[in-house]
Amino acid sequence: MTAENPRDTEHHHPTENARHAQETRHAGRATRIAVVTGAGSGIGRAVSVELLRAGWSVALAGRRTETLEATAAAVPGAAALAVRTDVSRPQEVTALFDAVRGHFGRLDLLFNNAGTFGPGGVPFEDLSYDAWRHVVDTNLNGAFLCAQGAYRQMKEQDPRGGRIINNGSVSAHTPRPLSAPYTATKHALTGLTKSLSLDGRAYGIAVGQIDIGNAATEMTARMRTGVLQAGGEVAPEPVMDVVDVARTVRHMAELPLEANVQFATVLATAMPYVGRG
Repeated sequence: MTAENPRDTEHHHPTENARHAQETRHAGRATRIAVVTGAGSGIGRAVSVELLRAGWSVALAGRRTETLEATAAAVPGAAALAVRTDVSRPQEVTALFDAVRGHFGRLDLLFNNAGTFGPGGVPFEDLSYDAWRHVVDTNLNGAFLCAQGAYRQMKEQDPRGGRIINNGSVSAHTPRPLSAPYTATKHALTGLTKSLSLDGRAYGIAVGQIDIGNAATEMTARMRTGVLQAGGEVAPEPVMDVVDVARTVRHMAELPLEANVQFATVLATAMPYVGRG
């Protein structure tokens, strides 16, 4: 539920009017509004499709219009809005949330998903600054910009509040070999999640993170053929159906705002994560 303005009451609890407004708004699932970044493929597409099939209205953000339109077409007749967005560019993120506000009127969920692995297999000492900067701009700065856009809208709208779910990774806990840029940004994303979760309390903004390991997507196709392990060998790894990730995100998204999954880890059961390295 949304939090009441602290200036209007001594207690940080929703009034009966605010509670009724939120219950009315969520009585029909089609009134729930989400933004999904990186929605043109992989986890972003799977989550978008899951939400659209459940009756959510979804703004699909990504760098390629044709892939966003393909995501929308996966659920004919659903309320999808494709917005071409490079999350590393502040003006494009501003335009994204302006479009959401203008088209839907409010925002209930941001799934902060856009990201990149960066160059694979490059020794740390040979990593170029441009490669490092590209990963940081996409994974961390992009997440910051989108979270800020969502936070501002959720704080200002009536009824106030909403939810932000950041896509971390098991690399937010344990790195793979030769993955310094990706691992560093995912560790930083955990700090962003914690800070936003604390700062959002007064405004009814719930913030959590999902850490995913080996979901079967285009980006993880190499897992099945062989990837570098901590001991230096190359070995295939098991993967899981990305639909199960999408279902978990939907579960987190549809909780009432009094409840929050702070961190969830969803991974292929037999992947070498626990004890990795």
